Amino acid sequence: MSSNFRLTRAYKNAKVIPFDDSSKFILFSDCHRGDNSFADDFSNNRNIYFHALRHYYNEGFNYCELGDGDELWENRSFEPIFLAHKNIFMLMKQYHEENRLHMLWGNHDMVYRKKGYVKEQLYSYFEPKEEKEKVLMEDLVYHEAIVLKHQKTGQELFLAHGHQADFMNYIGWRFNRFLVRVLWKPLQVWGIADPTSPAKNYKELIKVERRIKRWILQNNLLITIAGHTHRPRFPEPGDIPFFNDGSCVHPRSITGIEIENGSISLIKWQIATTETGILKVIRVLLEGPQKLIDYMDKG
Repeated sequence: MSSNFRLTRAYKNAKVIPFDDSSKFILFSDCHRGDNSFADDFSNNRNIYFHALRHYYNEGFNYCELGDGDELWENRSFEPIFLAHKNIFMLMKQYHEENRLHMLWGNHDMVYRKKGYVKEQLYSYFEPKEEKEKVLMEDLVYHEAIVLKHQKTGQELFLAHGHQADFMNYIGWRFNRFLVRVLWKPLQVWGIADPTSPAKNYKELIKVERRIKRWILQNNLLITIAGHTHRPRFPEPGDIPFFNDGSCVHPRSITGIEIENGSISLIKWQIATTETGILKVIRVLLEGPQKLIDYMDKG
C-alpha cells in the first residue's frame, strides 16, 4: 500500500465541509497535549494556545485540528490529558456544541479512528465536585481527512495530518508507539530526541514532503494542508500548493493557518514583552494573506 494510495483513499473518504468567502477557519495540528509532566511538550505553550483558541472562538472561527492533538503514545488514556488541560477541553466543548469543531486523527492519536474509543474517552467526564458524569463532547467524530469545498468556485482544500506519506507512522504506528513509551519517554528528560518523529529527522521530513508534493502533482494541483512534520510551509501561487500549519510545540510559540475572507495566511502566536515589562500573547502574521483563488489550476 503506497503513500499515493493512502492519500487518495483519505481524500475520497474525507468529510466535505462547504464554505464561502464569509467562512472563517483556524487550523492547528501537532499540539501533543500531554499530562503536564516533564515529557509534556505542549505544557510550555498551553497558555499561548488557550489564548489563541479563545480569540478564534470569540471571532466566530471554526476550529480544525489536523491530527496529533492529544499525545496518546506517551499517555495510555485521555483522562490524565484532560485533567492537565481541562480549561482547553471545556473551550473545545463550546466549539463542538456550536458545530464549529472538526477533528482529524494523526499517528499519535490514531486510536481515535475507533468510534468506540472516542465515545468511551471523550463523550463525558467525571466531575468530582458534583460526583457525577457530565457531558464533554458527545457524538464527536474524528475523521482521517476533511475537504473544504468552496460553494461558488468549487475549489477544494484537502486537509489531512500527513502521516499518510510516512509508512512507519501510518502502517507501523504501533511499533513506533512502543518505542516511544518504553524507550524514548524515560530518556526525554535527558534531551534525547524522539527517533520516530519526522520533525526530529530532517531526511525523513524531506521524504514525507516530497511524497505529498508528488501526490499533489498527480491530483490537479489540489491545495493540500497538513501537519506531521512540524515545519510550516506556505507556497507562492504557481508553486506546488502544499501548506503545512507547523505545530503547537515550537519553542515559545505556536503556528497555524487561518482561512478568512477567501484568503489563506500563516500565523504565529507568541509571548512578547512590552516596554514596561508586561508579558502578553500576540499574533504575528508570517505569510499572506493570499487569495485562495490564486492557487486554482488555470489549466
